[in-house]
Amino acid sequence: MEMILRVRKKGVIILPKKIREIAGISEDSDVLVRVEKDSIIIKPYKPITVSINPKIIDRILREEYKLEEEKNASILKRFKNSA
Repeated sequence: MEMILRVRKKGVIILPKKIREIAGISEDSDVLVRVEKDSIIIKPYKPITVSINPKIIDRILREEYKLEEEKNASILKRFKNSA
């Protein structure tokens, strides 16, 4: 489907209902806008939601904390040996 639309003040473009319905864009929904050469592409923005087990996050953070402690201890040891 093609349609000529007018760009209004401040760059506002009103998308007709039929175009919004075809594209799956509803009122107050977010859209992704991309510029490719001389074209503007507008798509419905549908972020992916991911469910993560809090126990896994806790384990990862503990591992990262341990690695940071080891790194800091190594830096401190090198600093003391060079002094």
